[in-house]
Amino acid sequence: METELGRRIKVLRKERGVTQEQLAELIGTSYKYLQRIEGKNPPDVRLTTIRRLAKALKVKPADLL
Repeated sequence: METELGRRIKVLRKERGVTQEQLAELIGTSYKYLQRIEGKNPPDVRLTTIRRLAKALKVKPADLL
């Protein structure tokens, strides 16, 4: 089951027309890691990564949580 964080990232990413590969490049991580965050068994995500995701998606970090 995907997490709320993963679901929100996926929705915002798609709304902005960005692929997982593009978003991963924007935040300086691997495509596979981002795929896992959006997937069924996500890893623990560091606050620094959430901040980078929020900046890339043009939202506040709290909007992802």
